[in-house]
Amino acid sequence: MVKHNNVVPSSHFRKHWQNYVRTWFNQPARKTRRRNARQQKAVKIFPRPTAGPLRPIVHGQTVKYNMKVRAGRGFTLEELKAAGVPKKLAPTVGISVDHRRKNRSLEGFQANVQRLKLYKANLVVFPRRTRKFKAGDSAPEELATATQVQGSYLPIVAEKPTMELVKVTEDMKSFKAYDKLRLERMNARHMGKRLKKAAEAEKEDKK
Repeated sequence: MVKHNNVVPSSHFRKHWQNYVRTWFNQPARKTRRRNARQQKAVKIFPRPTAGPLRPIVHGQTVKYNMKVRAGRGFTLEELKAAGVPKKLAPTVGISVDHRRKNRSLEGFQANVQRLKLYKANLVVFPRRTRKFKAGDSAPEELATATQVQGSYLPIVAEKPTMELVKVTEDMKSFKAYDKLRLERMNARHMGKRLKKAAEAEKEDKK
């Protein structure tokens, strides 16, 4: 027994933990049900891709995620115009449109325009009515060989950065990064005063 005026030790291991263990035995059946639902949906939307309409490449929001790319909601009207896709035709041929999004960078704009052009080049348009072809519909030979795309079409893959190995030189070893940073910070801080002083000196010389 412990000394002094302490609490009497008593382990509380009588909580009937078996009553609070949650089990789910419907997981295999749900897996089968989801698979069947996917197959039924694929048959229903044939010949469209099973993953749905084409989405643009966008950067994530906030500082934490803005270096990562992901699928956006839809293409901007400017991107559609640059790719030569009418905005009213786009949703009918499997291209998602978002009129609210704006293009903030030239690189992102060009990447999405190129994505649309690649999709447009491989697009096979089925006629609404069989044997009644209209302008813009694909040829019968293309329709005969067309297959439904399973999974995501033109998946978004993050580019892996390339590394270049170089030998460490004596200049690299002797370079003091901290001192350089302090010097540049000091130069930036005194730039205004130095420019003012130089302008005054030039004015005095002219006199």
